[in-house]
Amino acid sequence: MEHSALDSSSTNTKPTIIAVVGASASGKTLFAQTVYDELLPELGEDGISIIKEDAYYRCQDHLPMEQRVLTNYDHPSAFEHELLQEHLQELSNGGAADSPIYCYQTHTRTKETNTLNATPIILIEGIMLLSNAALRNCFDIKVYMDTPLDICLIRRIKRDTIERGRTLESITSQYIETVRPMYYQHIEPAKTFADIVITRGGKNRMAIELIKAKIRQLSK
Repeated sequence: MEHSALDSSSTNTKPTIIAVVGASASGKTLFAQTVYDELLPELGEDGISIIKEDAYYRCQDHLPMEQRVLTNYDHPSAFEHELLQEHLQELSNGGAADSPIYCYQTHTRTKETNTLNATPIILIEGIMLLSNAALRNCFDIKVYMDTPLDICLIRRIKRDTIERGRTLESITSQYIETVRPMYYQHIEPAKTFADIVITRGGKNRMAIELIKAKIRQLSK
């Protein structure tokens, strides 16, 4: 059964997992990272941590590069959600997990891993987190970033050309063929599962302060 920590003031030893979800370039990463960065000095590394769903893109070492670039990265099947769910369960039980590290240039995982430790507050951000029923059950608070797609596209072009070395042609082609249709098929319908819907992107200060206040309450 899905659950929410929004109306609960009880303190549990189990970590509170907060999912921040939205379309690609909707501001979800900026929002989650801002909350994390601003609370880290107060809570410390033992009090709050952050996970990226992108790290759980499936390993494609067995495929040549020309096939890797054809993968639909905006479909739930592109992610190893089973492994992510397993890791979240390990963290919920107070354990640790070795998260994959994904490389956008090679379109597969690196040989290194990132150690995740259980903390009282765990932030996780990604595009498909609410589209998976099993994953939804792992989250105590579910946040959806509701940003217009034209804004997302502009941000995506800037990000992918600068940070990921991609061409404008490849970005727009992928957007038309997979990003936009997958958004309407898998991401936007999952908004109904959110506890909070945030507009105006990752710089919405009122929303940031709201989540920070809730985390402070849960951390007492």
